[in-house]
Amino acid sequence: MTEDLDKIWKALADETRRSILDMLRTGPRTTTEIVDQFPNLSRFAVMKHLDVLRQAALVLTREEGRRRINSLNAVPIRMIYERWVSHFENLWAGTLVRIKESAERSAKSASANPAPTKTARKKPANPPRKRRRRRRPPSNLTTSTTT
Repeated sequence: MTEDLDKIWKALADETRRSILDMLRTGPRTTTEIVDQFPNLSRFAVMKHLDVLRQAALVLTREEGRRRINSLNAVPIRMIYERWVSHFENLWAGTLVRIKESAERSAKSASANPAPTKTARKKPANPPRKRRRRRRPPSNLTTSTTT
């Protein structure tokens, strides 16, 4: 079981493979249709990604003549959900309920005891100007007149 889950995690770790799975959510696709959605990858590269998804049992493939029809198998994703997500679901749901209740209590107490508001001081319409002092030259620099 653990080895199966490891294959699933490995398959889900790649963005291209996740994109292929997203594409298959809407319905089965031929290999050519999938390859056409990835113009930046070679046909060989897309087929390697499909092989990884098949080994993880995330994609099921059937042959119709020369065409290969690929479809999503959601069972392995459900296995991961049940093994990893569902165990933490109750923990997080309980935590979120406690946060909600705490926020509601805070809101009630804040509305029952409103905080005093500060009154804004009005600024005078035309504040008084500061007078500038005239600077006088220092007395030792005054020139004396000689006759």
